[in-house]
Amino acid sequence: MPHAPPLGALLRLYSAGTALACEPVDQGLLNRGYRLCTTRGRYFLKHHFDPDTADPAAIERRHRATQRLADLGVPVAPPLAHREGRTVAVVGGHAYALHPWIDGGHRHGGQLTRAESARLGALLGAVHACLERVMPPKGRTRPATSPHPVTSADPADTFALIDDLLAHVRRHRPADAFDEHARHRLLERRALLEQHADRRPPRGGPVGWVHGDFHPFNLLYKDDAPAAIVDWDRLGVQPRAEEAVRAAAIFFVRPSGRLHLPKVRAYAHAYRRAAGATPSELAAAVHRVWWERLNDFWMLRWHYERGDTRADCQFPAASALAVWWTREYDAVCDAFAR
Repeated sequence: MPHAPPLGALLRLYSAGTALACEPVDQGLLNRGYRLCTTRGRYFLKHHFDPDTADPAAIERRHRATQRLADLGVPVAPPLAHREGRTVAVVGGHAYALHPWIDGGHRHGGQLTRAESARLGALLGAVHACLERVMPPKGRTRPATSPHPVTSADPADTFALIDDLLAHVRRHRPADAFDEHARHRLLERRALLEQHADRRPPRGGPVGWVHGDFHPFNLLYKDDAPAAIVDWDRLGVQPRAEEAVRAAAIFFVRPSGRLHLPKVRAYAHAYRRAAGATPSELAAAVHRVWWERLNDFWMLRWHYERGDTRADCQFPAASALAVWWTREYDAVCDAFAR
C-alpha cells in the first residue's frame, strides 16, 4: 500500500486494538484517508500532509471546534483522543488523527430532491450560525462586520495567465483531446473577460466563520439524511455567503455546465433563513463568485504546471459553467437572492 501509515505505533497510542484491515479512501485531492478496521472497531484514519494545514496545534484547534459543534447538534465526526489526551498523533514527523467510522455515502445535487436541497442549505446555514456561537471572538483574524480584505482577481493578471496556459497547450506533445478542449475554453474565456472586464467586484462582504471546503465529498449521507460534515482543514474567517454560493455551484452543477436553478432557489432560501443572511448579501456573493469562476484556472494549472491530472474530470462542467453563468447572470442572482 503506498504511503502506508505507521499502524502499529498509532494503534498503540490510541489503544485501538490490532489492525485487521486498512484501505485507502480514494476521494479527496489533498490529505490521505484510510478505512481502518481493528479488533476494537472501525475508524477513519486521516494523514494530514497538506503543508498549508498540517500544523498539529492548528489541527487540534479545528478539532476542538468540531467537538463544540457536535455539542450543538451539528452532524460532525470529532476525532478521538489518544492516551496522552491529544487528538493529533505525530509519528515520524507526520500528523495523524483517528475518527470514528461513519457509515454513509456522498450525494451530489442531481441525487437530491428540491426538499433535500433546502435541507442542505439549512444545514450550511446552521453551520455558519453555530460557528459564530462556538468560535471565540479572539480567534478571529478580523471583526465579523468588516469586509474581507482580499481583492478580486485583476483581469490583467488573468490575461497573462491565459497566455501562459495557451503556451503550455501548444508545447504539449502529443496533443490530445484535453489540449484541444483547454485551448477552446481559454480563448472563449479571454473573449468573455474582454467583454466584462469593467464588472470587477469590490472587496468581499461581511465575514464570519466558515467550513471552508463544503462540497459533496465532504458531506456523508446515511439514507436521505446528512450524517457527518467532514474535513474541516479550511475552517476560517471568510465571507459566509460566498461559501454558500460556491457550495451550490458544486452541488447543483449539471454535466452540461448549467445550474439546476429550482434546487438552487430552495437551497438558498433555506440557507438565508438559517444563517440570517440578507438577499443583498447573497446577491453580492453571487457576483464575486461569478467573477472568481471567470478568472479561475486552477484545474488547468494543476494539469499543465504540476502534471497533476486528478481534477481533469471536473474541467468540462466547471469551464462550461463560467460561460453559462455569464449568459444567465440575472437568473442565477434571482435564484439565490429572491
